[in-house]
Amino acid sequence: MLAYKRRTGGKMTYEVLGERTGLAAGTLQNMGSRPRYNASLATLAKICKALDVTPGDLLELIDDPPKAGRKGRKPRPRAR
Repeated sequence: MLAYKRRTGGKMTYEVLGERTGLAAGTLQNMGSRPRYNASLATLAKICKALDVTPGDLLELIDDPPKAGRKGRKPRPRAR
């Protein structure tokens, strides 16, 4: 929402974006607050169209942190 305000000078709320996209404001809030939210391409397309942006403007690639308890462990052989 902050990026939208910087780009356009206008204020955008989850409620307004929900009206423009047809998505629930709660869904949009979850997407904004949960880094691992798994949004569909259709959902991203609706948001991009409503904000007049590209997917690259919305997405950021972040490396996953190493999983706890797995460091230095050898993989177990799989049964055939």
